[in-house]
Amino acid sequence: MGTNALKRDQQIFINAANAIINGGLPDTKIYETIAHFPAHQAFDLLPGANLLREHFWGNRIHLCTICNAKSGRCSEDCRFCAQSSHHRTDAPTYPLMAEETLVSTGGQVAKEPVDRFSIVTTGRGLGTEEVRQVAASLKKITQFGIHTCASLGIISDGALEALKNAGVGRYHHNLETARSYFTSTCTTHAFQDRVETIRRAKALGLSICAGGVFGIGETDDQVLELALELKALDVDAVPLNFLVPIAGTPLERTTQRSPLECLKIIALFRYVMPEKEIIICGGREANLKQLHPLVFYAGASGIMTGNYLTATGRSIDSDLDLISQLGLEARNRRT
Repeated sequence: MGTNALKRDQQIFINAANAIINGGLPDTKIYETIAHFPAHQAFDLLPGANLLREHFWGNRIHLCTICNAKSGRCSEDCRFCAQSSHHRTDAPTYPLMAEETLVSTGGQVAKEPVDRFSIVTTGRGLGTEEVRQVAASLKKITQFGIHTCASLGIISDGALEALKNAGVGRYHHNLETARSYFTSTCTTHAFQDRVETIRRAKALGLSICAGGVFGIGETDDQVLELALELKALDVDAVPLNFLVPIAGTPLERTTQRSPLECLKIIALFRYVMPEKEIIICGGREANLKQLHPLVFYAGASGIMTGNYLTATGRSIDSDLDLISQLGLEARNRRT
């Protein structure tokens, strides 16, 4: 393909971005074009995606970090997950951390320029007493001046209300993958269970963080399908994870997405959900490799910093340095 054709493609996406910025709704065919756009030409998607990020979020980058507060022995059989009891992995296993430990961990994070701290637990969902403990911990952590989030699985309305009453502003619950691919990923609960959990949390007034994991065998059409489902649910933040194959899981020999494929996925989500927070989480370095600083120019407005659930991530200082070198800045949660 010649230089003129490449410039023409780039201009098409810039035009689509400008149309969105001016309040227009693009023809859905543009989404399909992006979803099927050749990965080796992914850089043509970035100028328009970056225009959208700058328009809706400026150059201030959201940072969040998590605490894996209860690990392993999960009853669910998600094929990519190291914590599933259906797989034989080396993932750590321990019960819910004590409230004192959770509060101390959150207090340390609150000293950093991190916008949001989340408590994450393994399993289909937490019991009443465990939810009470998490809510009590997050209530104290909120007093440090940091935004809080909880990711506790499929839980009741009463549990969601307890979190809201504790001052928790956001509930995280990934859809993981497209509806049409979900049964190839998990069989112990239904895709609709996840959708209904999101709807119930949203109905109670909680902000919603929901996204998925890529590189687990989904097609380009299914990547777009997930993006459109999240758009229809009107979630507030979209975490994008890229598979890091774990020994002992059914996907241990899966070939990871290429760096350019990852950039294309990020850009697609920015075009589909232009005004939403797009956060790059697990697998950022492992999949994007030397291109991982380009996630922001592909449309990401945030990153998860620190460690992941069962893997070591980048330090907060390293990510702050990266953001600064790119001429960006960490978002000040107090403004």
